[in-house]
Amino acid sequence: MRFIFKTDYNQDLRLLKHSGYWWSYGVLAAFLILAPFGLDNYLVSQLVFVFIYALVGVSLTILTGFTGQVSLGHAAFLAIGAYTAGFLQSLGVPFIIYFPAAAIVTGLVGMLVAIPALRLSGIYLVIATIAFAFIIEEVAARWEAVTHGNEGMRVRTLDVFGGNGVTLPRDEPGFYFLCLGILVLMVILALNLARSPTGRAFMAIRDSETAAKSMGVNLALYKVKSFTISAAITGMAGVLFAHKLSFISPEMFTLLLSLEFIMVIIIGGIIGLHGAVLGAIFIVMIDPFLTLLKDDVPGLVSSIALLFGAAQETAASIGAAVGNVGSAPGMKGALYGLIIIFFIIFEPYGLYGRWLKVKLYFQLFPLYKKATFKRQKTYVKSERNR
Repeated sequence: MRFIFKTDYNQDLRLLKHSGYWWSYGVLAAFLILAPFGLDNYLVSQLVFVFIYALVGVSLTILTGFTGQVSLGHAAFLAIGAYTAGFLQSLGVPFIIYFPAAAIVTGLVGMLVAIPALRLSGIYLVIATIAFAFIIEEVAARWEAVTHGNEGMRVRTLDVFGGNGVTLPRDEPGFYFLCLGILVLMVILALNLARSPTGRAFMAIRDSETAAKSMGVNLALYKVKSFTISAAITGMAGVLFAHKLSFISPEMFTLLLSLEFIMVIIIGGIIGLHGAVLGAIFIVMIDPFLTLLKDDVPGLVSSIALLFGAAQETAASIGAAVGNVGSAPGMKGALYGLIIIFFIIFEPYGLYGRWLKVKLYFQLFPLYKKATFKRQKTYVKSERNR
């Protein structure tokens, strides 16, 4: 059991509250620094995608977790950032210029989307963001002078200063550390944003718009701010996404991609920025899991069936059936649906919420109570006095 005695107001402002944070994050930092030199290229590539998805998760945590606004159109913001980078790069603009430019352009578009959506909430806001995503997808397909339409756009190797030889190929450690550094910077900025007056206003709007308005919070201003910040961070992720894939086309930025981003915060946990990273790890590793289910598991299932006395032909057919399940069309979408249902019903706080429960159990042991996180039954006003 850990006891922390606070003797200074500055202790509440520290990002790393006690020694446990220092050694745990130190071990994590050491692993991430050594990873590109000790892991194979495939795993390092998957880690880069984790960083990119986690960036989008951070942006959605600010919008949905902090402010309570829901969006299913973040694939469109990712597309805007990616196409801005690709177009400016084709004009000879260096990365050091088009990276912040993509964030600014995407943030401005996010602001323009937020203004007409100010009066919307709940399912109506979700529908509006879906409509926006469809509009951007269609614009990307039709505006051939900028996006090359459905033929797609090639994105060259990242050149930091433009023509000076400082390049960061997508499969080299330099690009890995760039993505990692941007993610760490955005997480730190988001943590400080949550503790700032703007972040407090975001959370007041999330908890109760009526109460926030009564305290003098300008609802329209802060909702637009939230959308703008979230879109700008997603635009940064779009630039990295474009360079990692080296090719972008309109069909890459579909509603399914927006759904993946929402799953990042649902699975990871919307209650904290840690959830954005945990959810990104989970989502990125679904594809390797399906590959394993398709390629390796059938042989293992056949071997197990043989051990239990099944005929060789029967065992082979069972293994083939498992392989067909892994490669079936729509299997990924079905798996997404099952995962969302599972987490909403059994773990609404996500992986990070589960980790907090486990950590609190050990911190309070043996005084932990099973009812600590038990959901309280709620009543409508007409039932409270019965």
